[in-house]
This record gives sequence, C-alpha cells and structure tokens, in this order.
Amino acid sequence: MGSDPLVCGTNPRKRLIRGGLTPFQTASEERVMTDQVAASRSLLEAIAFAARAHQGQLRKDGKTPYASHVFRVCFVLRHVFGIDDCQALTAAVLHDTIEDTTTDFDDLQEHFGQEIATWVAALSKDKRLPEPEREQAYVAGLAKAPWQVKVCKLADVFDNLSDCLPERRARVFQNARRYLEGLRADLPEPARRPWQIVHRLLIDMEEAKP
Repeated sequence: MGSDPLVCGTNPRKRLIRGGLTPFQTASEERVMTDQVAASRSLLEAIAFAARAHQGQLRKDGKTPYASHVFRVCFVLRHVFGIDDCQALTAAVLHDTIEDTTTDFDDLQEHFGQEIATWVAALSKDKRLPEPEREQAYVAGLAKAPWQVKVCKLADVFDNLSDCLPERRARVFQNARRYLEGLRADLPEPARRPWQIVHRLLIDMEEAKP
C-alpha cells in the first residue's frame, strides 16, 4: 500500500500525473478520486473533532495532551500496519471519544455515520460494569467485531506499549497479552500482519524488561 500521509486508498490522479497523462481520463477514475477526497475530508474532520473532544485531557505522564494518543494510533494504523482504509483510520482517531469524553453514539452517528459510530462503540468499554466483567465483555466484543475494529485495537495496543511509563509496564503488558489472545482466533486477513507486529513488539519489550 502507499506511504503518503493522510491519503486513503490508491490515488489515480497522482498516478496519471506522474505518467505525464491528463488527470481524470475516464469517468470511473474521476468518481474514484471524488470518493477519496470525500473520505479524506471525513478523516480530517474526525481529527479536529477528536482534538476538541479530548481537550484538557492528559496522558498518564501528566504532561502530554491525550489527543496525541489517538493521532498516534491513526499513524500506527496507516504507517506501521499499512492500512489505508479511510473508515478504519477515522475510527482510529475517534476510538476513545465515547469511552473517555462526553461524546456519545448519537454524536458520532450524526457527524460520521452509523458504521463509524458502531465501530467506536465496539472499541469502548462499559464503565458501568466492575472491571473483571467489563474486560471480559470488551474482549468478547472485539473478537466478534469487523476487521477494522480489530486493527484499530491492535494499533491502540501498539501505541500503549510504545508509550508506557516504567511503573505501568506490568499492567500494560498484561492488557496487551489479554487483547492479543482475545483477537488471535479466526483473524481476518487484514488483521494478521498487525497482530504479528504487536505480538513481536510485546515479546521484545518483555525480553528487554529490566
């Protein structure tokens, strides 16, 4: 897949220009480009929406704006896992809005559609439940979710591993193992390489643990 930042899917305009040809030679290519522009616009809107929703929140270090995490998750999905599906990237940016902000399902449905709202809901824990039941229900939901949800969660785990404080390593490692185990069965093809990448990162970090 391509490596251009914030580009969703292939880009026929870029391909034609590089080949010295006129853009939009066919109606079908023009429609593809129009769809990609619309999808990319939705992703850009999601980035701004998440920045506003997480305003004032900080990461566990007490210094880093929390929004950096969701942006990093989107970056991991695109540039580490190689996923260029705009809907998946949009869900990645929004993945903590229901769980950690005042945003609800209806807000996301209104702005980004039912599919995105449903995926973000699947990525959100039910904090009304005690922790053991909450985690069990969450992992069970992830296991049944579409591949886009699975790769978003794997990108989330990747970033939490990469960004964890030394005193939180044991808990972060435990969570990572739980999610990897819950996701490993019947992995759809787009999620297999991301799973392997996160699994390798966890092993490397556990082996390097002081």
